[in-house]
Amino acid sequence: MTETHRPAAIPAEDEPDLLRDQFRQLTRYRKLIGAGIGIGLLGGAYLGISTADTYVATADVVLRTPTDDPFNPSIAADKTVNIGSERQTALSSSIAKEAAKKLGLAETELAGLRSGLQVTNPPQSMVLKFTYTSATPKEAARRANALTEAYLAERQKALDVTRDKMVKSYKDQRDPVAKQLDELVKEIARMPAGTARDAALSQKTDLQSKVGQFNGNISKLDALDMTPGRVTTQATPPTSPDGPGLPMSLALGAAVGLALGLLAAWVRLVFDPAPRSDGDVSRALRAPVLGALPRDKTGGGPLLAAGEADPRLAEEYRSVAFRLAYDSRFADRRRLLVVAPRGSSETAAAVAVNLAASFAETGKDVLLIEADLRTPVLASQLRTDAGGRPRWSQMQGGPGANAAGHEPDWPDGRQLAVDAGESGSFDLIPGERVRNVARALTSQRATRLVSEADSPNSTVVVLAPPVLSYADALALVDRVDGVLVVCDPRAVHRTDLARIRELISGAGGTVLGAVLHGPLPGEKRGNGRRRAPVAPASPPPASGPSAAARPRPAGPEQHIPGDGTDTVALRTVRTGQR
Repeated sequence: MTETHRPAAIPAEDEPDLLRDQFRQLTRYRKLIGAGIGIGLLGGAYLGISTADTYVATADVVLRTPTDDPFNPSIAADKTVNIGSERQTALSSSIAKEAAKKLGLAETELAGLRSGLQVTNPPQSMVLKFTYTSATPKEAARRANALTEAYLAERQKALDVTRDKMVKSYKDQRDPVAKQLDELVKEIARMPAGTARDAALSQKTDLQSKVGQFNGNISKLDALDMTPGRVTTQATPPTSPDGPGLPMSLALGAAVGLALGLLAAWVRLVFDPAPRSDGDVSRALRAPVLGALPRDKTGGGPLLAAGEADPRLAEEYRSVAFRLAYDSRFADRRRLLVVAPRGSSETAAAVAVNLAASFAETGKDVLLIEADLRTPVLASQLRTDAGGRPRWSQMQGGPGANAAGHEPDWPDGRQLAVDAGESGSFDLIPGERVRNVARALTSQRATRLVSEADSPNSTVVVLAPPVLSYADALALVDRVDGVLVVCDPRAVHRTDLARIRELISGAGGTVLGAVLHGPLPGEKRGNGRRRAPVAPASPPPASGPSAAARPRPAGPEQHIPGDGTDTVALRTVRTGQR
């Protein structure tokens, strides 16, 4: 039993490969990355220039609460002082006014004085850090110290006012009780001994206790240490300007700009509808990528790549043909439909011609059918002779006649022989413009023509118009089965590829794979413009007596295979506009 070759499964990519692939995809958006770096450099230059003449001076203040025993560990300063409120007080206009008086500044300069001040509080501490930014180092230190002193003075004043109010409150409560006590003492001195005097003496004791309590509270308040805090670090003139400097600012700006550029490129990549890699094309079509054509540097290479100066293109076509030959789905039927998604099918025509040449090189009888009946150009570009071989397309009843005796427009019985150089030769059924394309493609003659692949050692390659532009390719899918999609991944959307797969599957066909290519020379990506057609090169003039004596076939009946008149050299033929 013969072993059936099956296409290899697409290997699962590991994480490093995916990361490398994503990084390569990000580098496609060089303009966005360059714009991000440019913006970062501009921001770094602005930062370096703007901070070149600014100086920062810092003073530290440790806050404390009023206490009669500073060494009592039971008193927690953070429980009695709201450090957030103290920070807001240090930034208030009242502190700035007091500092402005010490600095001798006018009221109009008060806003400028406050704008340079920044007060912070290190975590888990009772420290306020006064940071002042100014144009000169001496002015920065002078203003930082002035603001620190103004804050401590204002806090001292506030504490003194609070204590004075409490002392006055206690005195106001004590004075009526003391006056009542004096009157009671005088009354007791006039009272005789007895029950009334004893009651008065008891009342006197109570009043004396109250007066003593008030006096004790007043004495306690007078004994409090009202120091608001102390300066632990005096502001000194800085020796260098603030900021990282121009070189460091440019480096930081470039790093931030690079990050922004990569972020913008990533966002653009996420929302890019085009396939980002070969894997995206494979997932959209659910078929492997059989090959990627190298970039054409000749401004529109020849239609037939065999024998050219750059052998990479011909080898890539041979590689695609080899992979197709080992695909069981194609090996069983040997019928291949070559289509493009939309737009120009110029590259699809080159792929169809070169695959036919590659199959012919393996010794198969290859028939290339140009089923593009809307813009047929292969016959005019290849400029083959008008003769034909009856083995493939000549039907009973004469050329162009069907069973009913009607004259169909296509196929008309013509069959041209194409010389593929060292690869051998293959047959071409040229396309022609017809009035009813659907009827011509679904006719019995077209069906019989495609069924020639059922013969032993035979292969049929069909070139159809873009599948998303016309429904012609779908009319052939059920006859051909295997479809090869030729596309530029940067000019087609993933949704288009998924739609192609759905249409082909719905029509009963199978996508065998895809061949990728770059933009055509002179064609801008994604704008649909086509390059100007290249005129086919003239064949070299015949020389020698044998050329003059070469016989010309008068028609299909007079054609003699192998007499030297059924081949035309195509190595210098250029692709035209499709």
